[in-house]
Amino acid sequence: MKYLLPIVAFLIIWNFSCKPTDNFDTSSDVMLEFSLDTLRFDTVFTELGSATRILKVYNRNKNDIKISKIRIKNNPNNFFRINVDGIAGNEATEVEIAGNDSLYIFGEVTIDPDNPLSISPFVIEDYLVFETNGNTQEVLMEAWGQNANYIPSRFSKGEENVLSCEGATFEFSDPKPYVIYGVLFFDSCVVNMPAGTRIHVHGGLAPRFDMDNMKFLINDGRLIFFNSTLNVNGELNDPVIITGDRLEEPFADIAGQWWGIYVAGTNPAGKNKINYLEIKNSIIGMAVDNAEVELKNSKIYNTSNAGLIALKGTIKAENCLFYNNGSNAVRILYGGDYDFYHCTLASYGVDASALSMNNWLCRQQNELGQCVRCDEYRLNANFKNSIIFGSRSDEISLENGDECDPGSTADLNYFFEDCIVRVDELTDQEGFENFFDFCNPCQNADNNDALFLDPNEDDYHLDTLSIAEGEAEFIDSIQRDLDGFLRASGGMNEFPDVGCYEYQE
Repeated sequence: MKYLLPIVAFLIIWNFSCKPTDNFDTSSDVMLEFSLDTLRFDTVFTELGSATRILKVYNRNKNDIKISKIRIKNNPNNFFRINVDGIAGNEATEVEIAGNDSLYIFGEVTIDPDNPLSISPFVIEDYLVFETNGNTQEVLMEAWGQNANYIPSRFSKGEENVLSCEGATFEFSDPKPYVIYGVLFFDSCVVNMPAGTRIHVHGGLAPRFDMDNMKFLINDGRLIFFNSTLNVNGELNDPVIITGDRLEEPFADIAGQWWGIYVAGTNPAGKNKINYLEIKNSIIGMAVDNAEVELKNSKIYNTSNAGLIALKGTIKAENCLFYNNGSNAVRILYGGDYDFYHCTLASYGVDASALSMNNWLCRQQNELGQCVRCDEYRLNANFKNSIIFGSRSDEISLENGDECDPGSTADLNYFFEDCIVRVDELTDQEGFENFFDFCNPCQNADNNDALFLDPNEDDYHLDTLSIAEGEAEFIDSIQRDLDGFLRASGGMNEFPDVGCYEYQE
């Protein structure tokens, strides 16, 4: 027996010495928890500087876990840097956290706001990525790279913010750019945008929750003018520009970066007057809902949906250019009153007509997607000295309320005068066989006709041999084209050109 105890002790020691010293949980169900969902560097830099923030990572499991990699997702050598548990670097591997323990990560950003926007954009975003047992989790890293006016605030992503003016005036008067973060809702305001105003809207998807606390996503980045008056006072060489907030080269011409502009309701100080405005890189350029808008010398382009949408609106447009829109260049729904003079609606490479018009709005669909209830309102639309053209055989689409309500009595009035259009099968549709009785005089062009200088490069100035030259009638109130060149004087054998541009040698 005196030898038995040492032998048993030896076996016990040997048994434990041969067991692994680690006890990591390798289950794919293991998930980390974080002290923040966004590592936000809430400093607006006015000079070269740095800021540091802390993120705490929790292991809520009783067993140890091993994070195979912690890294910065997109630009590890650009703005952000991290320090993981005292070890600096933009990537850490095989990071261990004991059961029911935590880990500190220090994040740092360095920004020079004097760098151009192509290097230091308004809103700088990246992600801190955690890879654990085959799972990937991300924490947003967010900073501001330019000294700008962030309205309503720098923390309004995904939020709706209402500015109620009760008829007072809101001035975009600061020479610094404005950055809209979230949804900015002007209620009963007179909004003035002087020449040179630059507005950059931060878009993307933002979460919302319904009454049952179910999560869904909306398109963020909206400017809404409700019962307000919008005055845009751009100038030929200093237009007002509203676009996204990512101006780096890869984002310069990307559509759909923010939602767009929405103008609705009555106006406390008269109709909305817009002159020399550029809207680009949005989902919808401008939506006009039962409002009155005067739109002159403006461009709406690079949209992932329609350029201009109007519902029961009243719009007068002069010298305007709509192009590179993912759907219709101009879409008119539910009737209204419209006058377009010397405008160019260009639609290439898109399975949608340049111009779409109807006099009804569907209110209810059945399970087959067919409209079973609609509202109707008369349409009066006039186009003069304008181009409606593109790559489809039909660049004008018309729909009467009969398609929803066979007994429709709402008028569908339209007239095109001294215009260049492209239609083919439209005249085969019931009710539109006599389309050219209301498009007179018009040129029905096709791909064999010279028209624009280079649509492939989005250059819609007129070609040397363009069929638009000298084919318009002179309008006294429109003396110059979109580039500021004089239109023809209207004298003998001298007539202006159709569209927003006069031909220049």
